[in-house]
Amino acid sequence: MARLGAERKRLLFKARLRRYQAAMARLLTQPEIDWKDDGTPVARAAGDVYFTAGDGLAETRAVFLAGCALPEAWAGREAFTIAETGFGTGLNFLAAWELWRAHRPSPAAVLHFVSFEGYPLTCADAARALSAWPELSGLAGRLTTVWPGPVRGVRRLAWPEDGITLTLHLGDIADMLPASQIRADAWFLDGFSPAKNEAMWEGSLFPLIAARSAPGARAATFTVAGGVRRSLAAAGFDVAKAPGHGRKRERLEARLATPPAPAPDPHGIAVPLPRARRVAILGAGIAGATAAQALRSLGAEPVVFDPAPGPASGGSGNPMGLVMPRLDAGDTLQARLLVDACLAARTTYAGRPGVTETTVRQLPKDAAEAARFERLLADPPLPLEDLEALSGGGLLHKRALIVEPAKLIPSLLDGIDQRYGVMPETDLRTRTVNGEAFDAVILANGMAAGTALPWLGLEARMGQVDFCDGPADAPPFAMASGTYALALGHRRLWGATFDKVEPETIPCTSEAARAENLKGVEALGPYWVRDTAGPGIASRASLRATTADRLPLIGAVPEHDAFLETFAGMRKGRPADADAPLVPGIFLASGFGARGFTWGPWAGSILAARLCGAPAPASLAALEAVSPARLLLRALKRQQA
Repeated sequence: MARLGAERKRLLFKARLRRYQAAMARLLTQPEIDWKDDGTPVARAAGDVYFTAGDGLAETRAVFLAGCALPEAWAGREAFTIAETGFGTGLNFLAAWELWRAHRPSPAAVLHFVSFEGYPLTCADAARALSAWPELSGLAGRLTTVWPGPVRGVRRLAWPEDGITLTLHLGDIADMLPASQIRADAWFLDGFSPAKNEAMWEGSLFPLIAARSAPGARAATFTVAGGVRRSLAAAGFDVAKAPGHGRKRERLEARLATPPAPAPDPHGIAVPLPRARRVAILGAGIAGATAAQALRSLGAEPVVFDPAPGPASGGSGNPMGLVMPRLDAGDTLQARLLVDACLAARTTYAGRPGVTETTVRQLPKDAAEAARFERLLADPPLPLEDLEALSGGGLLHKRALIVEPAKLIPSLLDGIDQRYGVMPETDLRTRTVNGEAFDAVILANGMAAGTALPWLGLEARMGQVDFCDGPADAPPFAMASGTYALALGHRRLWGATFDKVEPETIPCTSEAARAENLKGVEALGPYWVRDTAGPGIASRASLRATTADRLPLIGAVPEHDAFLETFAGMRKGRPADADAPLVPGIFLASGFGARGFTWGPWAGSILAARLCGAPAPASLAALEAVSPARLLLRALKRQQA
């Protein structure tokens, strides 16, 4: 027994050391895998197998699927959420996917699978492990094709044709579980053996699990360890032992009997809302198009309104745009959000027309920025597949995207009800557009959202790009350093300006902006810079809606006067300890600035999840940082409202 206690202490120390070392790096550690003769993968650091040799799939079906009463528990449901502690090889997810396809309650029903993983496998290791089950090969191939890299954050993957979403919280569960926004109907507790990976079974996690569960939620696990039983019971679960599978005599099944009281929701991001069926979206730019596409994938019926003759006519209407992250040397919240958004954009745009992958050469503007790049590369937020050093200084962004809005946005809106050519008459109080009632309305119309809600304080920025056609048919090319220069085929584009103007300013081009853009492209020095001196130069200008803190506005709109009254105590230093009063059914997707094509898909997925009752594809800190309510909370705290 003494030896056993010493071994457990040693393993716990190793686990804590790994967590400490991982916390010192922005990228996650991918585990070293040993392979048994029978093909079973073993996590070397944890000293435990990912699944039982030759019996892993049967064990998953018996312990987790049957243990959570599936598929019976989702019968007749429009949506069902499974959460899991420990994604590992993805075997549990694939087993649930297979069962869902066989027993999907209706063609419109959606299964949401949420998982937490601090040490994500490489794609190659996952594919090798899953090859043990040829019957899952089709689904395994679809998963490993989009297998995420070791980047901290929340990743949303979706297969709308099967009604499946997968939300991966990548990072230490002690950090990611408290930061998650989910309402699970079932839990698969599967984080290696408690004796070998105590961090995944700490008692402090179980109240968090209960708080992220629907009433009556079920939980299942292979272990019957006394500490796990007691922690589940203390968190409000009724716990019972059940016959085990294979060599394991017993396992646990649990059901949430006493849900905890919900925490206050001052940002309006957590309180359950009625599921929205028909959603009006004002604006057919990238914000509106990505919101519509995300809503449709979750079974809603979006209708897009725009006074222009067609889509992509405003700030989203430039001939080309660039999608790449803005990276900070420090691990700031804004930098994390832009990485999350950039990866979401890459996933959403994959395979669509008007999207071309490219590399971007980002050159330092001065010595200070060169030093910042060096610090960033010493602890990169992206793996080598996405980012590396340029010889002589600078960053090479790989897998960036050149987008052509005139092709991309119509593809996002394909099959969606679109209404153009007339300024829509909108009543936010009754949620009507042109006299037609909707369950929700999304303001995705740039500066017009600021006109409807003046307290947002949106700033208008005039952005001008210049472009021409060159003589050579060029491969994809991009450079950036404050300004940017793009080439694709014969088209060349450079810019853009970002000049503050009055909100009511009508977009217009200017020679001053053209001169500024020309100065920038000459400093970059692309190989085609001589083409900018030709006679066929054209310009385009548009307004970019921007916020004071340079973060977008994504989420429910607070009821201004009621909000200030509810949280009036903040002016005297009291905490925000109530639910935010909201304008029923009104949401925002605005304030994207010059990064609309980067923010758009991430914002759309957040809004669609909120309106359809799906797990949030972002952390609580991220949702708070972009919530419209943050503006009022900040003003109250500063005694400015």
